[in-house]
Amino acid sequence: MAVFAPSPQLTVTVEVLDDKPDIHVHAGGQGVWQSRMIKSLGVDVVLCAALGGETGQVLRHLVGVDLVSREVTARNGAYVHDRRDGARDPVVAMPADALSRHELDDLYEMTLVEGLRAGVAVLSGPAADDEPVPDSVYERLTRDLRDNGCQVVVDLSGGRLAAALAGGPTVVKVSHEELVSDGLADSDALPDLARACRRMAEQGVRAVVVSRAAAETLAMYDDGFVLVEPPRMSTVDTRGGGDSMTAGLAAGLAEGLSMEDALKLGAAAGAVNVMRHGLGSGSGEVVRELAGRVKLERWEDNT
Repeated sequence: MAVFAPSPQLTVTVEVLDDKPDIHVHAGGQGVWQSRMIKSLGVDVVLCAALGGETGQVLRHLVGVDLVSREVTARNGAYVHDRRDGARDPVVAMPADALSRHELDDLYEMTLVEGLRAGVAVLSGPAADDEPVPDSVYERLTRDLRDNGCQVVVDLSGGRLAAALAGGPTVVKVSHEELVSDGLADSDALPDLARACRRMAEQGVRAVVVSRAAAETLAMYDDGFVLVEPPRMSTVDTRGGGDSMTAGLAAGLAEGLSMEDALKLGAAAGAVNVMRHGLGSGSGEVVRELAGRVKLERWEDNT
């Protein structure tokens, strides 16, 4: 499958090992973390990205999955986080530069080709404050992929989600906080989230998956709703749990699983992510073992 990650980040995290600073340097960003989990699940994946500047040169050696990239003049973003006290404290963040028109055209074409070859594509966003590509790219890419037989999974928010919805994605993964902050749901109450799901379905979306932090995930498909409850795991870092859920869900679709089984795989991947320090780094073996322990319960919207 193909994952669109317009501008991965270089991440530097400082932790403590044996009472001494322990520095970790990785490729990061939503698309990278998703690709890493998809690869762990044994599904072939290619990451489509733009790489530029000193950060881009380093990222090329750290991605860890098959990479199709456009070399650009725009620099990739980076951040440094300090976790020596157990919390994730941002020290510094460098935003990504915007791509030029020609760089964007080449990245778009490259992603379109890889998505059509794969048959399933995940469209991920850059860091929240980065704008390497305009939101309109997500509408065009979603429409062009789906109109030519590719299943499109989007994990976006804000203007990027609105643009992708206009293109008619196959599956939308979104958090309840994002639905509320984007004005798509009046509150985080289940009936309001369900109404938001139905409105997205009216735009041609086959399934909507709404993660709700520690509460059960709400999913709508086949005109009905289920609550998805993963096994409870000890939490090390909640960051990236939603990205791993998207990765597991998309991997299930690529394997031809039913939506129910794909949801279980996604929920298990999200559960594994939160019990580890590395984002998207869980093993496929433990994810698939836990998938059999995910519970799905029908939920009726009686409002």
